[in-house]
Amino acid sequence: MGLQIPGGQRTRSSVITARAAATFEPVGRSVATARSFVRDTLQGWGFSDVVDDAVVLTSELVTNAVVHAGTAADVQCLRTDDAVRIEVSDHYPEREIPLQSSPATMGSPDREGGRGLQLCAALATRWGVDYTPTHKQVWFQLDLPDRPVGTRAAGPSLAPELLPLTDGRVRVAVVQIDRTGAISAWNEDAEELFGYVAEQVVGKPLTDFAAWPHTPGTSTGIADALQLSRWEGSYGIRDADGRVTPVYASHLRVRDTDGEPSTVCLLVRDDERAVLQTPLRGPAPEPGVLSEPGAPDSFEVFIGSPPPDDLDGLLQRTVERARDMLDGDAAFLLLATDDETELEVRASTGLPSARQRFARVPVEAGTGRYGSARMPAVHEDLTAVPDAVPLLKGTGMRSVVTVPLKVEGRLTGSLGVAAEIPDRYSNEEALRLQFAADRIALAVESARISELERLRRGSLSFLVEASDLLAGTLDRDQTLALMAQMTVPTLATWCAVYTIADQSSEPDLSYVLHEDEERIDGLKALLKKVSPPEPVPTPGARVWTAPSEAAHQSALRTSMRSLGLGEPMSTTAGIGTSLSTASAVGGETVVLPLVARNRVIGMLTLGKPSDEHFRQEILELAEDLSRRAALALDNARLYSERTAISQSLQRSLLPPGLPQVPGVEVDVIYRAAGEGNEVGGDFYDLFPIRDGAYGFAIGDVCGTGPEAAAVTGLARHALRLLAREGFGGPAVLERLNAAILDEGARSRFLTLLYGELWPQDDGSAILKIVCAGHPLPLRLRQDGTVEPYAEPQPLLGVMDDLELYEQTATLEPGDVLLCVTDGVTERREGTRMLGDDGLADVLTTCTGLTAGAVAARIMRAVERFATDAPSDDMAILAMRVPERQD
Repeated sequence: MGLQIPGGQRTRSSVITARAAATFEPVGRSVATARSFVRDTLQGWGFSDVVDDAVVLTSELVTNAVVHAGTAADVQCLRTDDAVRIEVSDHYPEREIPLQSSPATMGSPDREGGRGLQLCAALATRWGVDYTPTHKQVWFQLDLPDRPVGTRAAGPSLAPELLPLTDGRVRVAVVQIDRTGAISAWNEDAEELFGYVAEQVVGKPLTDFAAWPHTPGTSTGIADALQLSRWEGSYGIRDADGRVTPVYASHLRVRDTDGEPSTVCLLVRDDERAVLQTPLRGPAPEPGVLSEPGAPDSFEVFIGSPPPDDLDGLLQRTVERARDMLDGDAAFLLLATDDETELEVRASTGLPSARQRFARVPVEAGTGRYGSARMPAVHEDLTAVPDAVPLLKGTGMRSVVTVPLKVEGRLTGSLGVAAEIPDRYSNEEALRLQFAADRIALAVESARISELERLRRGSLSFLVEASDLLAGTLDRDQTLALMAQMTVPTLATWCAVYTIADQSSEPDLSYVLHEDEERIDGLKALLKKVSPPEPVPTPGARVWTAPSEAAHQSALRTSMRSLGLGEPMSTTAGIGTSLSTASAVGGETVVLPLVARNRVIGMLTLGKPSDEHFRQEILELAEDLSRRAALALDNARLYSERTAISQSLQRSLLPPGLPQVPGVEVDVIYRAAGEGNEVGGDFYDLFPIRDGAYGFAIGDVCGTGPEAAAVTGLARHALRLLAREGFGGPAVLERLNAAILDEGARSRFLTLLYGELWPQDDGSAILKIVCAGHPLPLRLRQDGTVEPYAEPQPLLGVMDDLELYEQTATLEPGDVLLCVTDGVTERREGTRMLGDDGLADVLTTCTGLTAGAVAARIMRAVERFATDAPSDDMAILAMRVPERQD
């Protein structure tokens, strides 16, 4: 069953060329969501002429469904060549709609029900109601107005001097973005505007080139904008030289023949936005006019509906509406700091926004200060008072009107509109602008507080992660790298870390990082030619102009040389940096001291590209990071110094090298347990005693680490000294035992295998060995048999009186003598232990191997025996008498 009400006599095409549908839950907020859906859909189709009527009718019909009928609402938009049909269905067919023959008999428009049908009758070309057993559908059709081909919107004829200015030929970059956000098409005008050829950008995400404001705790924004059916606004594109080109963009979401979505982006220079910008649909509100009951909210009238959800979007739309309302050439909005002593540039249009963004201006009278912030002000000619509005200095603007944004009497910001001709504005325009500012001040302050809360949450998360990363290493170089990587690109475009070794040392450039790796070398070369910043311990960030000035001077010299106006390349002194490097460091540069333990140990330098400024919240976050980084860097320095000292002392306890023993192969493998230890409780030595005789030793001091290493040094040096004095093996060990006991409480018992080696002319070698409590040496014969090569005797450092003796044996050609410490034999995996038998089994497989190969095979077997890292020191000494070559 259905009801259809005709409207008009024209015959229109009914072929459906596009369709969009959505379902909205039975909750109050669904009405606003449905309005946005219809608005975005119709604007995406290019039907802006009927958007307002369609949104009003949809709002009423969806309200009937989700509020009065209490069911979900299905909304479907149908497009034909010359009309739009919108259908709204609910799931409550029993709730009938009263049928009236004409709008005049439908009752009062103020009553609760039936108002949607009155609006349909008044606004729609055709409308009707359809009933089915499961749902009720109300539909309406809006015909597009007849108009000549090509006519969409028109403005009045203007004198040539009043037309928008362009720089030569107007170029419109056409960039197509696929569903993944990557660039799929790039036209010639895009190449001219931004300096990239298509091959350089196709396949890369647009976010790699878009300079969209990004701070911790906020999203990138551009990715969200690409998902909308239609979007207009301003952002920047980083060109091939690293400069940010402000652009005005119009995005349209489309589908190809296969149904794949993509976004077509039209981009022009921001000062040529009139080429793309959609005209306002209605005049700005007059001051003093109160809203009538049921009239649109004055805030939405000024900002537009729906208002942006994010602060940057709200501020940008505010300055654009303010400029259009007063027919200005530029507009700007500044937000006050918490103490209201400074204003920070947050949005502008018609001005070089990238250069001014986040710049700060003091709010008091005087040169370079913003003295007209607290009250409405009109400057008829800025040439008479050039410092009245510092933001406009050098922009060509002649007249300006500014008004404060106040919430509960507090100054929260300032809104201004400027023109390129003098005497453009009067008190009347100031009142109109103040009326608009009063309407938006509370919304701006609310959005600003929400943004600060997001920033604080993001900052806390950032600092927690940074602290964890910095605490996870004691390596100085890794700490420097982490400091830079945490700041770029989250806080800055580039970063440099200077370190100071001591109070008498000059700052040293220790680490440089840029978000574009290709510019790191040029940036490093530039900074090395510039005197480092002064190591001032005062906390907080301070501006450092030297890099930017040097880069600009170098760029100027390069340009002059390219024109043949400067000195020849071979005789020109100065910083040899490229133009791209100059643009990369052309913005604001700040220095934060790295202070640890009341001493400046370095500086953290952060920089922005051409003419960009840091926002205060970022500087405060960087200051928090610098304090944590300074302590981590100083801890790494102290650890590195102590480790270097420890390792230097430990290396002095090891033999400087193994001497060449005629007729005998010797190889040693040594592993000290513990991180950073080169020497522990195990030690070895091989040294000449006298002509033809060599002493060798392998021992194990009780324990590991520095305490055991101290006894190691005593034992190794005492062995060499006593042996070279002519004492035999037993006498050497008895005197060493006495020296260890003389250490008193610092003494530790020591197991030691000491021997003397005499190579013989027949190819054999005679050994004299004393084994004082040490694991017995093993002898491997050519036939593969393995046997102990000495007898056990008492260890050292326990008893005063020792009766030691030496044993003499001969190593035949092809025999191997293997000496190890107990770290080898006591290698464990659970309840299993390698032991003497396991070592002997491995040694039996080493027949025919060189001494080095034998030692390597033993070590490999030990490492594979268990999965855990060794917990005890290990030393392996292998000696082999080579077979004689007949």
